[in-house]
Amino acid sequence: MDIEVERRVLDQPVQAAGFNPRLHVVLVEPEIAANVGAIGRTCVALGAHLWLVRPLGFHLDDRRRRRAGLDYWDDLCLHVVDDLAQALSESGAPHAWYFSTHATRLFYEVSFGPGDALVFGPESRGLPSFLLAANPEQAVRLPMMPLVRSLNLGSSVAVGLFEAARQIGFGDAV
Repeated sequence: MDIEVERRVLDQPVQAAGFNPRLHVVLVEPEIAANVGAIGRTCVALGAHLWLVRPLGFHLDDRRRRRAGLDYWDDLCLHVVDDLAQALSESGAPHAWYFSTHATRLFYEVSFGPGDALVFGPESRGLPSFLLAANPEQAVRLPMMPLVRSLNLGSSVAVGLFEAARQIGFGDAV
């Protein structure tokens, strides 16, 4: 799919009729196709809506995205937008939680609610510091040993999304 076709197709959300997402995952400027494929698969497993904030570091038809997402990608509720504010506004998320290795609050110390957005930054640099500074109460991190700088984006999303789903109840995903 070329970039113009990709833009036309994804300017409207791709979702099943009547789908009401339990949670939203927002990836700001994701860089690695395989990570997004795996994250999309996790979103399908838990009934979450995936938002990708441009620019993307790959084309959505990338074979690595297809391989990681398998045939689940067809069931993914996906929306590609131009900025984070648009994703948060259009998602209708009551709260946004900003995941960062620079946050001090641990992710399991917060109360996630139905419809919340879990926001993650690009693989190579994470979310910008000004965003974390502007939202200190919503900035959260995953605990890890000091030897490790960060986890893979797909792993981080899975850990955060499963904890949020556990807190709000898995619904049909049991």
